Amino acid sequence: MVTQKIGDTLRHVLDAIVRAFVATGINPNFLTFIGFTINCLAAYLFAYGYFRWAGATIVLAGIFDMTDGRVARLANRVTPFGGFYDSVMDRYSDLSLLIGLLIYYGRISRYFYVSLVAVAMIGSVMVSYTRARAENLIPSCKVGFLERPERVVLIIIGALFDRMAPVLWLIAALSNVTVIHRILFTRQEARKLAAQQSAS
Repeated sequence: MVTQKIGDTLRHVLDAIVRAFVATGINPNFLTFIGFTINCLAAYLFAYGYFRWAGATIVLAGIFDMTDGRVARLANRVTPFGGFYDSVMDRYSDLSLLIGLLIYYGRISRYFYVSLVAVAMIGSVMVSYTRARAENLIPSCKVGFLERPERVVLIIIGALFDRMAPVLWLIAALSNVTVIHRILFTRQEARKLAAQQSAS
């Protein structure tokens, strides 16, 4: 009951923000760019060890991440390019945050964690890439646990509660498990499609 009320309140707040953005006539792609810029600020804060401030900044960026698509739909400004641009900026935002952490661990000479962040970066990119590439072969490839929203929430938790090391382990492990899951799923679905085509 309490969580439902909190969720309803947040939805009302988000809807009000969306309506306010629509009323200004702002371009949804500009909202996407603002979100990316704020994430770059969070990356800078990570690089200099201001983890809690970085976490709060990512939350602020999330407002723009959550509203750009809604604004486009409400304002009837949905375009194929807008969806493409949003995806590209999301990838840049993700990598910027991890680069900030990479710089931080390099600055304090924690080279093991530099490597761990690098593995998390590879996994994060490959989760998106495998889906995009798979969907050239099969209708849909949304399997796997660790997509972008889960990664962002984990990074926020790690930043705000000073638990970044276990969060990086989770992202490094689960993102790459998600990639393997998508590879296996795509092979299975591609074989099914090939069998259907040969039977028809």
